[in-house]
Amino acid sequence: MSIDFLVTSLIIVASPGTGVLYTLAAGLSRGSKASVVAAFGCTLGIVPHMAAAILGLAALLHTSAVAFQTFKYVGVAYLLYMAWMTLKEHGALKVEPDTSGRSALQVTLHAVLINILNPKLSIFFFAFLPQFVQAQEPHPLARMLELSAVFMALTFVVFVGYGLFAASIRRHVITRPGILTWMRRAFAGAFVALGAKLAAAER
Repeated sequence: MSIDFLVTSLIIVASPGTGVLYTLAAGLSRGSKASVVAAFGCTLGIVPHMAAAILGLAALLHTSAVAFQTFKYVGVAYLLYMAWMTLKEHGALKVEPDTSGRSALQVTLHAVLINILNPKLSIFFFAFLPQFVQAQEPHPLARMLELSAVFMALTFVVFVGYGLFAASIRRHVITRPGILTWMRRAFAGAFVALGAKLAAAER
């Protein structure tokens, strides 16, 4: 395992994106347990993209305009839905002292969908993983699976760190409605911005 792969992966994982945003929102609104569940769901949502890259399916998104555009706009629509739900007083960023209002399955499902509905991830891994597999590698598939497992482990650990930090300041948010209103708008705006960024993405 090269240090270059670890450093590059860590930079990619730690960069703010939809998964980080959702994990932060889960920690702030529902506490540490929900943040860990969200981190797990976001990590799970990476699996289809890595599988697509390893199997070469990402090439379809790269070469087919129709497939890419369809996948892309479904993802944009879901991000806008998340923005709307975040803005609602009883929506995705509802903060209450009782953290049992939403099931782990619901949190996981939203987290998985957020990462699955982003065609750029498949294309990213299609270009990213092969760079760290040498031409003379005797078992390239096994090597790519190993790299994928390490990337997913880093994703989970970093996202849990983000989520637990958010959960640690949750108590301060609960007692300050003004901060919650500002935070809800900021998260909704971030989801809209990410949706706009995805909408503008080219193959």
